[in-house]
Amino acid sequence: MFDKKTLDHSQEGSSRRQAAENDHHTGHPAEKPAAGNPPNSYATVSNLPIKPLYTPADIKDQDFAQDIGFPGEYPFTRGVQATGYRGRLWTFRMFSGFGTAHDTNQRWHQLLRDGETGLSTAFDFPTLMGYDSDSPRATAEVGKCGVAIDTLADMQTLTGGIPLDKVTTSMTINPPASVLWAMYLVAAEKQGVPWDKVGGTIQNDMLKEFIAQKTFMCPPEPSIRLISDTVEFGTKYVPKFNTISISGYHIREAGATAVQELAFTIADGIAYVQDVIDRKKMDVDSFAPRLSFFFNSHIDFFEEIAKLRAGRRIWARIMQERFHAKNPRSLWMRFHTQTAGCSLTAQQPYNNIVRTTTEALAAVLAGTQSLHTNSLDEVFALPSDFAVNVALRTQQIIAEETGVINTIDPLAGSYFVEALTKEMEEKTLEYIEKIDKLGGMLSAIDRGYPQMELSNASYEYQKRIDSGERGVVGVNRYKTEEAPLTGLLKINEKVHEEQIKNLKHIKRVRDNRQVLKCLLEIKLACRSDKNVMPFVIEAVKAFASEQEICDVYRDVYGEYRDPGYF
Repeated sequence: MFDKKTLDHSQEGSSRRQAAENDHHTGHPAEKPAAGNPPNSYATVSNLPIKPLYTPADIKDQDFAQDIGFPGEYPFTRGVQATGYRGRLWTFRMFSGFGTAHDTNQRWHQLLRDGETGLSTAFDFPTLMGYDSDSPRATAEVGKCGVAIDTLADMQTLTGGIPLDKVTTSMTINPPASVLWAMYLVAAEKQGVPWDKVGGTIQNDMLKEFIAQKTFMCPPEPSIRLISDTVEFGTKYVPKFNTISISGYHIREAGATAVQELAFTIADGIAYVQDVIDRKKMDVDSFAPRLSFFFNSHIDFFEEIAKLRAGRRIWARIMQERFHAKNPRSLWMRFHTQTAGCSLTAQQPYNNIVRTTTEALAAVLAGTQSLHTNSLDEVFALPSDFAVNVALRTQQIIAEETGVINTIDPLAGSYFVEALTKEMEEKTLEYIEKIDKLGGMLSAIDRGYPQMELSNASYEYQKRIDSGERGVVGVNRYKTEEAPLTGLLKINEKVHEEQIKNLKHIKRVRDNRQVLKCLLEIKLACRSDKNVMPFVIEAVKAFASEQEICDVYRDVYGEYRDPGYF
């Protein structure tokens, strides 16, 4: 991109700078820095070394048209929309969900009044694992880490008063995703909203569960089958819904580096695309435009921007070169971003507001389509009303006061950002090549490859914190005595009793013979190559519970147990 004169001048300037640094260098490189002084070794949070100065020489081999380009044009490094945020702001989507469906519905309405533009919900552990609130396995967990949903009645309460043709909802659900999605679609139908008007996202990404988050139900292969069924069904009947959110967030939270997060997420995406093509015989352009992604925005500002820009470029090239997609929208990596929960600290928790703001700004400068900002108290509990309001206001201030939305991809052309983006791309592709050689992501998971990579990366990161090499304010730097944080959200223990009472009522008044008939039809569909979604929807309409349907999955496909790797 530069002529020889510019490159020679860059090299001369770099040499002068290095000589000046050598003249003023003091101390031994192995010495640990004192608190408040700069480190002797400069690196990203993922431990990628960072040079002291970047010049045109660092991006001399990049081609503007092929590597950087323009927003809305291949390879989409600079964003999938030509107008950036001048055309439309990202969706403000705060993560919510606790207690009963009524509790969460009230939080949803409050967030919408406060300016949230898209809904997002977390489910409690029994729901996440495909168990009802009356299961012995649900004891002491109902409504604790998210909202409890047992039947269609709960879903109707959850969505009460929410215009499902105007507001999109993201549901963080994986093993039972087909069941919760069916409930949501039937709830919309009962509102009078046709399915072709319903928008939102189900996470529905099981591969990352086997790698990182560990909420699983059935073995990998049938889990993938259920995902392909939802993709096929959504493509035909719910065209505005993202039937999968290919998620790197949890991989990063489990200890991955930025490169590992990006590589394993994209490798998961490759596996899903290939399965739909092979299993459903669908043309890639019929379903790829509705694939979505979900990434973590960690504390290292520039590393996160580079990661997300590199991700768009890699995905566009994979979809074009590996899968021969022709529709430009099939090449788009559309993604939601959440600030890093693992960067929050229990020590000096108000510092978390600054961390979240920095991480949110990185996501915005990288061109995210949707954003969730973590609350300052999430390291202790589900967020309080006060904390979630601060987190939402953080996004609104970034959007309306900072000026970062005024121009598209404002960091493009930065020697540092472009060089780091290229490095992220190259290292990510190295991982993807390794996974391909192992036979793809399913085979790699069976061998424990990504699991061990995460374990090792997490261990190395913690060692850097424990040794003081990596500073964390309030943890190993600038520690102070402080009073406990007050005002934390506490879930009333009566939630469990209320859920069981409501579930017993549903099971008493519904047509139980119809429920049994629907469950048998789901079982027969699972044992054939029929798409299970129409049968799950009929079961949901009959008020079959989540566990009753998931027990059919477990009966037909078996249950998965994490083998563990050491």
